[in-house]
Amino acid sequence: MKVYNLSCALTHSFEGWFASEADCLSQQANGLLTCPICNSNEVIRLPSAPHIGDRLGERNAVQTQTQLGPQMQEAFLKGVRQLINGAEDVGTAFAEEARRIHYHEAPERNIRGQTTQDEAESLREEGIQVLALPALPILKNTLQ
Repeated sequence: MKVYNLSCALTHSFEGWFASEADCLSQQANGLLTCPICNSNEVIRLPSAPHIGDRLGERNAVQTQTQLGPQMQEAFLKGVRQLINGAEDVGTAFAEEARRIHYHEAPERNIRGQTTQDEAESLREEGIQVLALPALPILKNTLQ
């Protein structure tokens, strides 16, 4: 089993697990590798150096530095998933339902859905708190 550090054209870093180096190269050549954040198939293999240095302290420092990015990314995605899972999906009726909740015409609850940027700005001008999140493909999947 080979584990490689990968990155997309937008510099999202992630790991890929492959049966062999040839398997990785084949998938890369055929456009089968995709970024779990943005779904880009422009993926490159990053240099990997988990054993730099001849002293254990140097080796641990390098491992900590290379793991910080993925750990922060994982924590962010976990938090966003919790937000999404804890909110009712009202689909394209988001703006209407947000207003109904704000003006006490509907029960107060966390909701999520889709709306235009102009409509989201109108909600903010009315004093309705709105958090816009991009549609990330990885939010639908488990972490690698």
